[in-house]
Amino acid sequence: MPQSKRVSTTLPRLIGVIHLPALPGAPGSSRLHPAQALDVAGTLAVKEAQLLARAGFDGIILENFGDVPFMKDQVAPETVASMAVIVAAVRSAVNVKLGVNVLRNDGFSALAIAAVTGADFIRVNVLSGAAATDQGIIEGKAAPLMRERVRLGAPDVAVMADVLVKHARTLSETDLTLAIEEATFRAGAEGVIVTGSTTGRAPDRNQWSEALGACRRIGKPLFAGSGITVETLNEWAKNPKQIPHGVIVGSALRKGGKAGAPLDTKRLGDFVRTWKKKVQRRG
Repeated sequence: MPQSKRVSTTLPRLIGVIHLPALPGAPGSSRLHPAQALDVAGTLAVKEAQLLARAGFDGIILENFGDVPFMKDQVAPETVASMAVIVAAVRSAVNVKLGVNVLRNDGFSALAIAAVTGADFIRVNVLSGAAATDQGIIEGKAAPLMRERVRLGAPDVAVMADVLVKHARTLSETDLTLAIEEATFRAGAEGVIVTGSTTGRAPDRNQWSEALGACRRIGKPLFAGSGITVETLNEWAKNPKQIPHGVIVGSALRKGGKAGAPLDTKRLGDFVRTWKKKVQRRG
C-alpha cells in the first residue's frame, strides 16, 4: 500500500502526457466491447509509460483524451472505472510520479482515481472562477474538492490548476497575476499551469513572463502546459529567467507533433536530452 505523505511533496519537473484512446462508453470506442476498449487503452498506456520513464521523464499524467466530445464536469462511472484500472496498471509498471486529468473538468473523479491508485497529483482545468468553453459554462469547485481530499484521507495528492485555461474564455478574473493568486491562495492549488489558447500552442510570451514573476513571488511552482518544443527549450537556455519549475508535454513527443498520435522515440530522446543538458540545471 502507498504510504501517506505531505501534499508539499515536490512535484516532478518533466511530465509526459499519455493521451488515452477512447474509453468504454465514449463514441470513439462504440465498435468495441467495453472490455476490449479497456484492454486497448490499458496496453497502450503501459507501453507509453515505459517509453516515457526510460527516456528520462520524472512524471507522467494520464488523460482521457480520446473521449471526445468531453463531458463538462462529471464523467460516466465506466470512465472512472476504466481510468482507475489503467492508472493502477501504469503505477505497477513504472516508478515515476503519476498524475490524473479527467476531461473536461471532473476533479472529483481525478482525485478519487489518484487516491485509490497511489497517484501523486491531479490536474484541474478550472479550479476557481468560471469559463466559457466548448462544453458550456464551467465553474470551479475548489471548496468541495479540497474538502473531499480531506474526507478521502488523501493529503498526498497534489492539485495542479490551470489558470486562464486553453480552449476557454474566462468569465471571472482576467488579470493573470490575480488569477494565479486566487488559484493558489484562495482555491488551494499546489501548482500552477499556464498554456496557450489551444492544445499544441505555446503560452503568450508576455503572459509567460508575468506568470513566472507571479509564481516566484508567491513561491508556487509554474508549469508550461502546452506548445513546448525543443525549440522552446533552446530559447529558455539562452534566457534562464524564462525557465519554469516544469513542463507538461504531449504533442511535441508524438509523430508529426500531433496530439493523440503514437510516441516518436526520436522526438522523445531529443526533448529529454535538450531539457537535461540545457534547461534543467539552469532552472
